[in-house]
Amino acid sequence: MSAMISTGRDEARLREELVELGRSLFDRGLSAGSSGNISVRLDDGWLLTPTNACLGRLDPARLAKLDWNGRHLSGDAPSKEAFLHRAMYEERAGAGAIVHLHASHSAAVSCMCGLNHDDCLPPLTPYFVMKIGRLPLIPYHRPGDPSLAEAIRGRARKHGAVLLANHGPVVSGASLEAAVYATEELEETAKLFLLLRNAPTSPLNAAQIEELAAAFQLDI
Repeated sequence: MSAMISTGRDEARLREELVELGRSLFDRGLSAGSSGNISVRLDDGWLLTPTNACLGRLDPARLAKLDWNGRHLSGDAPSKEAFLHRAMYEERAGAGAIVHLHASHSAAVSCMCGLNHDDCLPPLTPYFVMKIGRLPLIPYHRPGDPSLAEAIRGRARKHGAVLLANHGPVVSGASLEAAVYATEELEETAKLFLLLRNAPTSPLNAAQIEELAAAFQLDI
């Protein structure tokens, strides 16, 4: 557990940061209506955006706080997708925050036929490789289906991000900022992928990916 997340002052700062980043995502059209949810790890549990909350109008004091058994400790009722976040945290000890969006381009890709379930977006840019690596596709589950948590666990052990079929991405990061940046990079890569569907492309090859992995100490 991170030593930097250990005081009430740190929790207050993280509440403010979560609200600020949520507003930024909403203002730029990456989270429509009340879709999407964000969480951040604390020393005594985690914060999560409330159910049916708009990311553009969050209140730091009303964020849901949960313990590591999923028990609601304070704030408004947590997102009904809390189990997605908990599953990712339990498999990734280094995850400091998680972002789940229904952003247009990544959600569009999640609805496509013929995707590689082990790696559903090609490595079009080095930045996608550096921030996401390989992106597995999780088969469709209805919203709120608890069995989705187990499907995520099976992939989260080796991957910091997954794409939920007909739904959207779940992305972890070492910090709130890192998780948001990685989510944005995934969305931009999905946009490139859709723009280039009918054009010959030249994704990074295995040697180029290995070079990135060595240079930036990537676990991919």
